[in-house]
Amino acid sequence: MNLDEVLEAIEQILPDKQFSCVERLVFRQSWLGMSYNEMAEGSGYGSNYIKEIGSQLWQDLSEVLGKRVTKKNLHLVLGKSQYNKELMELNSQMEYPEDSEVDGDIADLVAGREIEFPGSPMSINSPLYINRPPLEKLVYDEIMQPGCFIRIKAPKKMGKSSLLNRIIAGAEQQGYEAVKVDFQEADESVFASIDTTLRWLCANVSRQLNLLPRLDDYWDEDMGSKVSCKIYFQAYVLEQIEKPFVLAFNEINRVFEHPSIARDLLPMLRFWHEQAKQEQTWQKLRLVMVHSTEIYIQLHLNQSPFNIGLAICLPPFSPQQVQDLAVAYGLDWARGSQGAQHLALLQTMVGGHPYLVSLALYHLCREWMSLTEILQAAPTPSGIYSQHLRENLTLIQSEPQLVSVLQQVLSANQSVPINAIAAYKLESLGLIRLDGNQASPSCELYRLYFQQQLGLENRVNA
Repeated sequence: MNLDEVLEAIEQILPDKQFSCVERLVFRQSWLGMSYNEMAEGSGYGSNYIKEIGSQLWQDLSEVLGKRVTKKNLHLVLGKSQYNKELMELNSQMEYPEDSEVDGDIADLVAGREIEFPGSPMSINSPLYINRPPLEKLVYDEIMQPGCFIRIKAPKKMGKSSLLNRIIAGAEQQGYEAVKVDFQEADESVFASIDTTLRWLCANVSRQLNLLPRLDDYWDEDMGSKVSCKIYFQAYVLEQIEKPFVLAFNEINRVFEHPSIARDLLPMLRFWHEQAKQEQTWQKLRLVMVHSTEIYIQLHLNQSPFNIGLAICLPPFSPQQVQDLAVAYGLDWARGSQGAQHLALLQTMVGGHPYLVSLALYHLCREWMSLTEILQAAPTPSGIYSQHLRENLTLIQSEPQLVSVLQQVLSANQSVPINAIAAYKLESLGLIRLDGNQASPSCELYRLYFQQQLGLENRVNA
């Protein structure tokens, strides 16, 4: 007896009531012994909202059964309920203590393998990583070239970090040294000046290479920070390394928030790349830059690192890639032409966005809800994307200009030209799709949700 059958039996206990998708989720996960916090982490709902749903659900059951039903005694009360004798049999098959410490990666209900909750970079050997040919081959080939420069751009949660991890792993398999510098880890004080930023960079790289930081031996105030940093890398770091060296900058757009730093750091990286054409030492260096948006800081063409090297822009998943991922999640119904037809509805809603697709497939493989339930609730506060949508809403509401620009995009029946800085910020969040300076909503989910939240629904339908 599966959980859908259990829920059907419970709905018979509650006359004139049909469970909402979130009530189904709370009941299922409570039955399996998960805590409210674990439900929140695994579903995208807020923990307080999950608790409120659970509290009302147990109250409804208590009133109908004439017995106090709680999350803790759920198995005991319902297992003995005259309304569903089979619940006792199911209860005996499951031994999940209440509020037990359940790992975030619960055993896959489909094939007994561990399954990753979407949203974090995928492990190197994850069967859920979907290649987007020919991009992977392009970057794997390019990283072997002396002095190369690779730029990977895509909105948040499109798979940039997962691809970067595979580039680094591939380089290490070739015997290369590799270091990933993530500017999201830097304290705000690091960006106080270009000097503090570059000293942080040098110390960070040295530590990861197990080299003793020797900044004071190479830093010269008279020469300036950029020259000192160059000398440190050339005369110390690269001299200590006999192998090719991959230096990857993850989410370098954090630097864009500090224009004075960006105007010094970004041209410096371009200069390092150009040094490889003249000096053999610099040919060891392979630079990889990962960012969520275009830079909106003015740089001279001959100083910008955004017009050199191999540029990779990660696209959304194609319908075939969505189907491949669904099969990887163990959803046998997703195979063939009929499966493709069902998944086309998901493709339309989320536009092939890897994270949004994965979150839906994760819920489906867990049997927490059906595809119809997911799609119906998707743009609402009770859907699986509610936390993701609220986070984006909070971000754009913190900048009134973004609200105004997004309203402009949502109100139009076709793509429209918008302010460049606002466009880059909205694109980095994945909310819009840019074609030159023409913007349109990136998927139906965002269009429906933000039309409602920004008070445009009536205006658009008028």
